[in-house]
Amino acid sequence: MKLHTYWRSSSAYRVRIGLALKGLACEQVPVHLVRDGGEQHAEAYRALNPQSLIPALELDDGTVLTQSLAILEYLDEVHPEPALLPADPAGRARVRALAQLVAADVQPLNNLRVLRHLKRGLGLGQDAVNRWYRHWVATGFTALERRLAAEAQTGDFCHGDTPGLADVVLVPQVYNAQRFDCPLDRYPVLMAIHERCVALPAFRAAAPEAQPDAEDG
Repeated sequence: MKLHTYWRSSSAYRVRIGLALKGLACEQVPVHLVRDGGEQHAEAYRALNPQSLIPALELDDGTVLTQSLAILEYLDEVHPEPALLPADPAGRARVRALAQLVAADVQPLNNLRVLRHLKRGLGLGQDAVNRWYRHWVATGFTALERRLAAEAQTGDFCHGDTPGLADVVLVPQVYNAQRFDCPLDRYPVLMAIHERCVALPAFRAAAPEAQPDAEDG
């Protein structure tokens, strides 16, 4: 398999964690999201993913998968151990909801292309862009913290005592929130789960700074 990735892409980070948790080898193909206007816009990459978004996973038979959550669920179906989703339907629905709270309702609003449009298209200054970013992180993390603190299914991780899909999505979003200096002390349950995750070898191996295309700064 080949993973088209960028070291700081939170969506690619999710897939790297999933691959590492399952012990799956994968060749990394870096796609720089900033250099030369963004290599994701090159025709060669757009032939793989017409959305010009990261990641894309090329399977051994040439099939190309896109959208990080779809890729992770594919990996879970084809390589079911260790599972990213619980066995019971209600548990799977809960984990998907927690994951989508971040992946559908927080991260897309703070995606690189959105932040660029706010600055270049709408003329907002960096301070305003940062306020935008922190607002949506706070909105999502507040709801997530309430759920994790209140629901009995929460354990050492978002669902039970082993990391799963929700944790795979959470960790990259916390990484980005820390980059943008978002206040995180108001989310003690969420951050305790995050700390347990990043202590695990699979999460460390998938971290941005551990990637071959990582850059300083």
